[in-house]
Amino acid sequence: MRFLSRLLAFLALGILAAQPVAAQSVLRDAETEHFLKEISDPLVEAAGLKPGNVEVVLLNDPSINAFVAGGQTVYIHSGLIEAADSAEEVQGVIAHEIGHITGGHILRYGEGAANATKITILSMLAGLGAALAGAGDAAMGIMAAGQQAALGKFLAFSRTQESSADAAGAKYLSGAGISGRGSLSFFGKLLNQEFRYGYSQSDEAGFYRTHPLSGDRISALKQVYETDPAWDKPANARNQRSFERIKAKLTGYIAKPNETLRDYPESDRSIPALYARAYAYHKNARVDRALEAADALLKVDPQDPYFLELKGQVLLESGRPAEAIEPLRKATELTNAEPLIAGLLGHALIATEDRSHYDEAEKVLRAAVGRDRLNPFAWYQLGVVYAAKGDMPRARLASAEQQVMSGQYAFALRSAQAAEAGLENGTPDWLRAQDIGLEARAMLERECEMQRGRNCDRL
Repeated sequence: MRFLSRLLAFLALGILAAQPVAAQSVLRDAETEHFLKEISDPLVEAAGLKPGNVEVVLLNDPSINAFVAGGQTVYIHSGLIEAADSAEEVQGVIAHEIGHITGGHILRYGEGAANATKITILSMLAGLGAALAGAGDAAMGIMAAGQQAALGKFLAFSRTQESSADAAGAKYLSGAGISGRGSLSFFGKLLNQEFRYGYSQSDEAGFYRTHPLSGDRISALKQVYETDPAWDKPANARNQRSFERIKAKLTGYIAKPNETLRDYPESDRSIPALYARAYAYHKNARVDRALEAADALLKVDPQDPYFLELKGQVLLESGRPAEAIEPLRKATELTNAEPLIAGLLGHALIATEDRSHYDEAEKVLRAAVGRDRLNPFAWYQLGVVYAAKGDMPRARLASAEQQVMSGQYAFALRSAQAAEAGLENGTPDWLRAQDIGLEARAMLERECEMQRGRNCDRL
């Protein structure tokens, strides 16, 4: 039964992969998203895909991991960014994950699971036949051997997919003119982690792994990378500077303030250190020190929209929304109304409780959700503006948008129905209210099917 338990555990990974982000929070930051898009676009193009159709999403998870889960989205854990030392290491990981996308590996996952399940069922039937014939010990042996064979077949399938993604990733790095040094360096980190935690590199231990042994992967890829024309190409200095900024920013946001201040001491006046300390001080409610760090960054480059965003964020979240408007407005202009920054400006305008700001808030928030509909906070703020201006049908519609994204399907259905009733028939907003209502109802019906005891007639 031990083998069956292992097989079921690995098959369960497929279920988890289908809904991987549900239990993890997405980290959204304009500068980080711009960086991830900038370093992934050349790889996406080298893979023959359209950059706009592939998204790289950062998750708040300390483990060193990245994955795809259907569609064309690459998920990267925050722990991977913290463990990496260069933009090229992150690009190596993204190239590998794009290899899973182009290989259709998530779609083929069921193929490997189905084959393994067939072996398990056949071995159990054969064992049952032996048991009925009175050979109990033989029956147990047949079933155990069959379950081990099934587990081996499934894991071999998984390791084959990983090797295929490694090869594809190497091809895409080469096509984008990016050295494979970063990829090898990151695999070296994984190998060191395996040694640190006592993971055996033996072939016998490798039998139970979903991925090939890191040492084997390094050996195979090294031969490919070292003969590639891009092997000796210098790293992109701009990408590296951007990486160091977003890594420090992430550390300041996630880590405990004392840990951030230890890793980025006051003696370090670099841009990444100032970034990290600004967030650490802000988390500790040391507003003056956080603003001091933000102003030091703006002294280096007064036109950097992300430095302006940082100052505006600190002021806004410290209860000084009126002072936050100017830097956030400038940041919005410099980024051509980047949705996350524009949403923050809209929030600041509303938070002043000055009704003269509401028209501007509506304008910037509508622009923000027009370019990025998956921003529940911006929808919430837009609903506040509509309600304050007495436009309740659109306030209800904005609430429905926010609620359906947050999984509050019953509330979303009611809000959508109320919006539809108050909007003019046939208008874009009226049609959108209908769409949200249909989506929310479908999700509620799905939940009912999964929870049979629930009364679905009330939908």
